[in-house]
Amino acid sequence: MSNPAVLCFPPAGAGAGFFHSWLGHRSDLHVMPVQLPGRERRLAEDECTDLDSLLNVIVPELLTAINGVERVVVFGHSYGALLAYESVRALSALAPEVALTLVVSGSQRPGTPRAGRVTGLPDDEFVAGVARIAGYRHPALDEPELRDLLLPTLRTDVAMHENYRHDEGTPLDVPVLAVRGRDDDLVSAAELAAWRELTTGSFESAEIDGGHMYLVDSPAALLDLISRAVDPARALGALA
Repeated sequence: MSNPAVLCFPPAGAGAGFFHSWLGHRSDLHVMPVQLPGRERRLAEDECTDLDSLLNVIVPELLTAINGVERVVVFGHSYGALLAYESVRALSALAPEVALTLVVSGSQRPGTPRAGRVTGLPDDEFVAGVARIAGYRHPALDEPELRDLLLPTLRTDVAMHENYRHDEGTPLDVPVLAVRGRDDDLVSAAELAAWRELTTGSFESAEIDGGHMYLVDSPAALLDLISRAVDPARALGALA
């Protein structure tokens, strides 16, 4: 039986490289960072500016990537949790034979109003606003040349998140694991627990030491949780 695939969606403004340190970290998980159009290795491609367009591009790619894989975890942090959730909705319908698990991190459930809209603000106000709502400010945003490179992608992701409207529809029928940093002051334990409302499958919430960006410092603890969620028996396997 093949190892579970872990499709990974990064937070706003980031790309697949966000998960570089995860590659090969555990021998029982096949980590597969999702390459999004318009960034990193796909920089020459146009970015998608709305969620429907993005899903139209990436869902067929995800289906190809998981062809023949029996168990798939779809993970996303913050804005990436929204992409993970909508991807699981699509994959559930298109590949019902795949055993899916959704793992969301540092995010309120879709449909929760977002306070403090920052889309459209001037650059300095926008960067400050993103730091406030994300609990993290990338050092590159303090370097003028690097900021000019990063801002368009960050603006696209933030606008997509803020313009998103949740269609409740039919709830998922997959296991969901929701994770937050224990000291996260952006997503409370109660807000994290609200993800339970979106699935008829099993639900578990967990906390890891750290703040909103806990996974930067504690990827091993998160990968341990993911391994246990997808297959409790194999979670006892040794680290790579």
